[in-house]
Amino acid sequence: MELRVYLAGQIHDDWRDTVKRKAEEKGVQAKFVHPQENHSRSDDVGEDILGAQPNKETKDDKASSINNFRTKLLMERSDAVIIYFGENYKQWNTAMDAGIAIQAGKPTILIRDESLIHPLKELTNQATVTVETIDQAVEVLGYVYE
Repeated sequence: MELRVYLAGQIHDDWRDTVKRKAEEKGVQAKFVHPQENHSRSDDVGEDILGAQPNKETKDDKASSINNFRTKLLMERSDAVIIYFGENYKQWNTAMDAGIAIQAGKPTILIRDESLIHPLKELTNQATVTVETIDQAVEVLGYVYE
């Protein structure tokens, strides 16, 4: 059995590569999908597809629509969602993806450092499983195969 796992979280570092590598090392059979990691592509996709927009707000709106389409499609086709909250960036998209996954009834693994316990208490309460490290999240995935 191969799981399809959506990796929701910030796109500014290589945490997804760490999850994929650790899952492979553990023998977890999973296909990982995720948001567009090329920040420029994500910001410009609306204009790339629909042409120049009259202002920054419209440009962002068009890109958001296309990014939301992509996220919705990939998340709906996923068996589970890993939600990673790092400390270095504002995590609005991560919080939105977490809410969507939880409302859709997707099994979720929320990764958050101890320092984020209070700010993420409501999401922690709604997530299927909450852990503090990527290693722990991969262990949860690995447990599916025992």
